[in-house]
Amino acid sequence: MPASKQKASLFLPCLADLYYPEIGRAAIKVLRRAGLAVDYPREQTCCGQWAYNQGQYDAVRAMAKHFIAVFEKSPVVVSPSGSCVLTVRRYPELLADEPVWQYRAKKVAARTYEITDFLVNRLGVTRLGARFDRRVVLHDSCHPLRGLGLKDEPRELLRAVDGLELVEMAEPEICCGFGGAFMAQNPQLSTAMAQEKIDQAYATGADCLVLTEPGCLLNVDTALKSRDLKFRALHLVQVLAAGDGAGEGIRG
Repeated sequence: MPASKQKASLFLPCLADLYYPEIGRAAIKVLRRAGLAVDYPREQTCCGQWAYNQGQYDAVRAMAKHFIAVFEKSPVVVSPSGSCVLTVRRYPELLADEPVWQYRAKKVAARTYEITDFLVNRLGVTRLGARFDRRVVLHDSCHPLRGLGLKDEPRELLRAVDGLELVEMAEPEICCGFGGAFMAQNPQLSTAMAQEKIDQAYATGADCLVLTEPGCLLNVDTALKSRDLKFRALHLVQVLAAGDGAGEGIRG
């Protein structure tokens, strides 16, 4: 692991903040295990992803400016959500008519990373001292995979966890049905997609389904509540934070 204490700021997505605060605690633990000094700017708010998906670009610009002001002094910004990182990387285009803000947006966007990307590709770290004695299966969330090109990175990290057996489902790249507003606007279809994802994951004989997006976790977790399965869904950072007991936010 890196010997130097590089500084990093954690950006926690809204859904994690509201529904899964344990993801934030686990992410901090993981980054500290990687040798980083981590801070959490309390002034942070939504990156604007939901508004962007709804075409409310004026609202996104306002949120983008706040994000930039909060994080522009951070050497690096790391988030356990590729979809939020992708939104931040769209800021320069959204602020193209305001050259000063666009310049500031480019600086921040270039230093903002999804956590698996940052660990594997920026730090060169895969082994984090985690132990998780279970069989797991990974879902490839849409934005990290298609927007950021992250497929191997989460698998490299999982394979380096002691005691963990990683298996693959038939179609790991098929959407789980979250899709931000899609879940709210098409609840029946969204639930059906989540159930299909659960069926595929459960068929592997895994103990839990691992995801890298808080939104995908929320959708699958909600669908799981209607089923009597000895099976659960976890965010990747919860697995990477395991090792001194059950792991951050892991119960049962």
